[in-house]
Amino acid sequence: MTGVPLLVVVDEDPAQRRDVERELRNRYGADYRVCCLSSPREGIAMLQRLAEDGAEVALVLAGEVLDGAPGTSLLAQVRNLFPHAQRVLLLRWGLFGDSATGDAIFEAIASGRMDHYLLRPSTPPDELFHQSMSTFLLAWAESQHRSPHTIDVVGETWSGRAYELREVLERCAMPHRFCLAASEEGRALLAEAGERRFPLMVMPDGHVLEDPSDVDIARASGTAVAPDRDRYDLVIVGCGPAGLSAGVYGASEGLRTIVIDAGALGGQATTSSSIRNYLGFPRGVSGADLARRAYQQAWVFGARFAFMQRVTHLARERDGVVLTLDTGGVVEARAVVLATGASYRRLGVESLEALRGAGVFYGAAASEAPIVAGQDAYVVGGANSAGQAVLHLARYARRVTLVVRAESLAAGMSHYLVRQIEETPNIEVRTATEVVGGGGDGRLEHLVLRDRGDGELRDAEAHALFLMIGARPHTDWLPGTIEKDDAGFILTGADLSDDARRAFGRPPLPLETSIPGVLAAGDVRHGAVKRVASAVGEGGIAIQLVHRLLAV
Repeated sequence: MTGVPLLVVVDEDPAQRRDVERELRNRYGADYRVCCLSSPREGIAMLQRLAEDGAEVALVLAGEVLDGAPGTSLLAQVRNLFPHAQRVLLLRWGLFGDSATGDAIFEAIASGRMDHYLLRPSTPPDELFHQSMSTFLLAWAESQHRSPHTIDVVGETWSGRAYELREVLERCAMPHRFCLAASEEGRALLAEAGERRFPLMVMPDGHVLEDPSDVDIARASGTAVAPDRDRYDLVIVGCGPAGLSAGVYGASEGLRTIVIDAGALGGQATTSSSIRNYLGFPRGVSGADLARRAYQQAWVFGARFAFMQRVTHLARERDGVVLTLDTGGVVEARAVVLATGASYRRLGVESLEALRGAGVFYGAAASEAPIVAGQDAYVVGGANSAGQAVLHLARYARRVTLVVRAESLAAGMSHYLVRQIEETPNIEVRTATEVVGGGGDGRLEHLVLRDRGDGELRDAEAHALFLMIGARPHTDWLPGTIEKDDAGFILTGADLSDDARRAFGRPPLPLETSIPGVLAAGDVRHGAVKRVASAVGEGGIAIQLVHRLLAV
């Protein structure tokens, strides 16, 4: 049983400890060992022994008060012994809504002393208790790349097409892990798969894809639609939060809907390891999980998806809007929502661009986090996504340095993230700084940092660089008749030029572009608020405007 992960409970109250132990053993005893202890001293001693023995601890539950101190004091110590264990504070009934308790929990999470809170179990079986427990255990499994339906990627090197496949899977929000063909895990997979052409993918059902194209991946996952002059009420271009929201509302309200995306689910949101300020998810939700849930909603309501296909042309014709795809497909729409979002800008340092996939990554790919275990990693960016990334990586790396061009984190990051970063001991923040160079022999080994104040250059050892800088809207493919601002973001509604508004013959709708019947939503739109919730809101608003257009 030494290889079985543990669930550890530390609680002074014998009756309440028995209740928790009963629920854990009854529901999880087949897959986890349950260890219940009565004092924080005993708990820490046991956890230290487990760490020395190389055991795995998936979750630690602590009572509100232990030996006269907050239970969060014990949970804070767990982080050093088991960085990936989920740390949960048990609360008695009646504390939800108490302002002092809420403030204390916020403070503890912001300072990194705990991860979650949970109401103590009630009369068995307490399914509400188990719903939360399942969420915590899934988060732990994903941190260990053990999540259900995981795809295995096997490559001869970290970079090249093997890295591109991991990028595709990351964009698809598909759980996956990577191993080198020469590794122990790689040899085991190859023994099952047989002689194959690299890189290869082993799907959850055992099916093997040899050096698959993006379209092959879409077909294997059941998300390939090949439009052939099909006519839809609504075509959505882009599958980030705004596009998924429009897909859910459009399909649920009876519109024949298709969503087209050159990548896949979630857009930049999939790089967010934990979104804690999204409405309805008090314990946080990963961008990938949010995207998967929204996709399933839209699919069940009847929306169709065409992934790994790029829209190359859009034109207004008498009966609607015609869109041409790079695969040769053509779609006709009565209305279009452009939700193509934006991607991170390239750093433009040639020596670092050459190491993309070999230590240099755009976005905070969750699958790459384990490669920084015990090493030094750097994140470049000052927005919420960069803050979430640096906190996620801090669970793996010896030290993570956040490099920000601005004078302070508060300039572009939410307060709760700034607090967490400040309280995490292995995170260093370098403001008014930029990355101007670096390199390595086949893999990233060092960076060159420049102080924007005095111009001083500094060399820094680095094993991974995650770039999350700026925003480049995906609008290069659009016709010149769609008005954009100087940065390429789409102008809509009142921001359109006088000439465009006069050409309508009516006031343009708030999210309508300079082409009648074509709307824009989310990060691709000029003036949009760069938040997931705002993009979701704009996707829903766009559908109400589509109904007005179709009613004319």
